[in-house]
Formats: sequence, C-alpha cells, structure tokens
Amino acid sequence: MADASKTEKPTPRHRKQARDRGQVTRSRELTGALSMAAVAGVVWFMGRGAVPGWTQFFRNVLDSASTDAITPNGPLLFWTSIQAIHWVFPIFAAGLAVALFTGLAQGGFVFAPDALSPRMERLSPAGKLQQMVSLAALSTILKSLIPFSAIACVGYACIRSHWGLILSSSFVDARDFAGMASGILIEIIWKSGLVLLAWAGVDYLLLWWKNEGDLKMSRQDIKEELKQSEGNPANKARIRRLQRHNRRRQMLKAAETATVVITNPTHYAVALRYEASMAAPMVVAKGLDLLAQKIKEIAWLHDIPVMENRPLAQALYKGAEVGDPIPAALYHAVAEILVVVYKAQAELRAREAQRRTASYRRVEGMPV
Repeated sequence: MADASKTEKPTPRHRKQARDRGQVTRSRELTGALSMAAVAGVVWFMGRGAVPGWTQFFRNVLDSASTDAITPNGPLLFWTSIQAIHWVFPIFAAGLAVALFTGLAQGGFVFAPDALSPRMERLSPAGKLQQMVSLAALSTILKSLIPFSAIACVGYACIRSHWGLILSSSFVDARDFAGMASGILIEIIWKSGLVLLAWAGVDYLLLWWKNEGDLKMSRQDIKEELKQSEGNPANKARIRRLQRHNRRRQMLKAAETATVVITNPTHYAVALRYEASMAAPMVVAKGLDLLAQKIKEIAWLHDIPVMENRPLAQALYKGAEVGDPIPAALYHAVAEILVVVYKAQAELRAREAQRRTASYRRVEGMPV
C-alpha cells in the first residue's frame, strides 16, 4: 500500500539511486510482444517463397538419399544443416535484436550489482510460499488471464465467422483445405498479436505509474537527501559564519594600509589605498554601522586621514567591492580628496621637520 506521506516528486539524485538499484520501468510483456511480432514478420516474409524452395530441397534430398549412403560427415547432412541455419538464424536474430532494442528503449543499459548479490530470503521456502499466496502473485495471475481471455475471444470469433467454410471443408481437396486452414490460422495469429501489443502497452503504462508512485518522496526524505548531498544546514551556517569572520578580519587588517577613509560620517566607511604605481585607487575595506566604526577606529589608531563626504561614501560603498578599483565615474571626486590629504600630509611633514630642526638648534645652543 502506498505511503500517504510520500507526496513529493522524486529528485534527480533519488532517481539515479533507484536506477543504480535496477529500479526502472521495464515491461516483459512489451518485450515479448514486440519480439513475437518481429519473428512473425520474418516468418511471413520468408514464407512467401518457402513452399517451392522446400519442395525442391526435399526432392534433392530424396534423390541424394536414394543414390548415396547417409553418413555423419556426408553432403546430405551438411546441406540439410545449411538449409536449417538459413531459416533459423534470421528468425532468431530478429527476435533477439528486437528484444534488446525494446529493453534498451524502456530503461537503457542498467548494471545493478546490488540486484545480483545473494540474499538468504530469496532461498527461504517460507518466503517463496508467502509470495505464491500474496496479492502480488494474484495480480500476476490476473494479468496473465486478461490477455489469454482476449485471445480466446478473438479465436472463437474467427472460428465462428468461418464456421460455414469449416463445415464444408470435407467436400474440398487437400490443397484448398490447407489454404483455408492457413488463412484462418493467420487471421487468428495477427489479431492475437494486436491484442498482445495493446495489452503490452497497457502493462507498460501500469508499471510506469506504479514505479513513479514508488519513487515519490516525503518532505522528510527530501530534507535528509539535502543533508547528505549538501551537508547539514547547521554546519553550513557555521561554516558561512566562520568565512564571514575571516573575511572581515582580513579586511580590517588591510584597512591599516589605507591612504584615506571616507565616511558618511555615521553609517558608511570606505577605506581607500592609492600608490603611484596604481592605475586607480583601490577599496581595501568598507562597512556599515559597527563595522564602519571599527574601520574609523583603525584609521585613528594608525594616523590615517578620515574625510567626511556623504554622497561619495555611499557611492563607493554601493559601487565597488573590496579589492576592486573605484568606478571610473568617481575618479574626479576621489582625486580631489586625495589632493587635500596629500597637502595635509605634506604640511604635517613640514611642521614636523621644522619642530625637529628647532629642537636640534636648542640642544646645540644655536639661535632658533
């Protein structure tokens, strides 16, 4: 009985696992019906000129047998074997080729070692007896009775429709009787073949529907599969937190090399680094709120200029990622800030140089 909780369609991974176990939709009825149709077609094609050929062959055999001795290695048995192979091989090859093609078309080539592994329950007499009296066995018997009953009805209808000819067959010669009997037999065969093909198609659809129902998954099954294929969500979240923490730590370390920090001043902070060898200033760190405050603290600790420019800070934060150069549209605005920073740094260095020179003169007793 189907599990009511299995309402979700199977995932590709679940389908692949089922295929690896050999669980594919494959109807033996369809394979058998198509193989029989192929064999019947070959027999019909070869049988159109069979009577004259076999008549001539048997005449030659009888003539040879009347004149030569029949030995195991003689020509008589050799040519008889050749003639038999000439008829048997095409029939066998057609049935085998259609059976292989039908099997591959239904489920492709499947190699399932698990299905071939020995299991003790397969050898248990109690298990076999239970299978024989189970609902599955009853359904298999009913499946066999349905096409058998249909074929019996077809045969009865054909015989009934030709019943007048059958009653009058005692008044015809042997050749006409053989033609009539073969015609009725061929009619029964091709109509029965159509019944088998139709039933094989229905059987394949029923097996496909049952297999799709067996492959359905519950929501819990899908969650377990996601855990197995992609990892536990809690572990993945922990890994993402660690990755964010490492990226933040590396970014704050890179902020120590910044040339200037542009702020909002409260919410945004973007650290830029520029050297003469660079084509454009590069964003080495950026952050919002608490992270922006941390970047400003690093700037103050390492004597990095902090410039307030609200539109530029927001544009840099939204338009450039960490490690990327600033957008070309912001070159002019950033260049103006860098000019101010460089002038301030130059004045600071000049005042520092003057202070050191004055201290040196006082130590040496020279006039300041």
